[in-house]
Amino acid sequence: MAQRVVLLPGDGIGPEITRSALEVLNAIGADLDYEEHLFGGASIDAHGTALTDETLEACKSADAVLLAAVGGPKWDTTDPDKPRPEQGLLGLRKGLGLFANLRPVKPIPALYDASPLKPELIERTDLTVIRELTGGIYFGAKTRTADRASDDCVYTREEIERIARVAFQTARSRVTSVDKANVLETSRLWREVVRDLHAKEFPNIELEHILVDNAAMKLIAAPRHFEVILTENMFGDILSDEAAMLTGSIGMLPSASLGGDGPGLFEPVHGSAPDIAGTGQANPLAMILSAALMLRHGLGMEPQAAAVESAVERALAEGLRTPDLGGKATTSEATQAVLQQL
Repeated sequence: MAQRVVLLPGDGIGPEITRSALEVLNAIGADLDYEEHLFGGASIDAHGTALTDETLEACKSADAVLLAAVGGPKWDTTDPDKPRPEQGLLGLRKGLGLFANLRPVKPIPALYDASPLKPELIERTDLTVIRELTGGIYFGAKTRTADRASDDCVYTREEIERIARVAFQTARSRVTSVDKANVLETSRLWREVVRDLHAKEFPNIELEHILVDNAAMKLIAAPRHFEVILTENMFGDILSDEAAMLTGSIGMLPSASLGGDGPGLFEPVHGSAPDIAGTGQANPLAMILSAALMLRHGLGMEPQAAAVESAVERALAEGLRTPDLGGKATTSEATQAVLQQL
């Protein structure tokens, strides 16, 4: 029986790169049924909300959710009463119980020259950022008056323990837990819980604690030092985007958001790039690689996932370059280059 995938093309370049991912998924013969829904700004325009109840229910009953990108200047507002596309993302994470975000960062040899860092700094880098996704300052209570605003940062032992467990299970040898324990009470609890779980369940994995400012510097100075980076919501948001630049372009990185028993959410790290929407210049590779992560983590199709990733690497090795990588290949040409390698 075919597995069900909900497609959320979203805004900006989203629909264009979604088409690319579908071409690749069809080419490898994955037996999947697709159901497409409006999401983000497109959903605000049609329904007045970034995530409708109907879309959320469809996602809950699917085997996996493939999301492209949301947002754009059209929906930017500082009015707390107006809907924003990003609210759809937060609502989806909460509704599906997606508490763990995995971002693999492995620069491809053919693209070493595209990175702003020297090749000898980034070669053999192979790390995963594991970010807690449903707690912390993004989800805490918010207040706002004309002259004062606050965002509450809250973490519970249970929330920290479950994300730490994902990190230890993902690691082969070492987990680096990132916090700000010299200043924040939430970080002190974070460090304590991670240390306790390590001692009880994962004593064979090496654990180190590092402050977030030091981690930000080390990611650039010595990225090979890291294997698995475990961190809370806001720190993880910032560090994973920083890590994206090791690959030369944020247009290259996929991500997976996982929870308990429900479907996972798979999406590229980059935004909706409204400035190039409709021009055919969007790099579809992060979306194609997100589809590969969906095959692996969401649908249990490891051989197909490996085939897609290998095809992307070979296409790049043979010279494929989109504008963000210093070349001229269009979205369609990039997709065709990957299809030829399949």
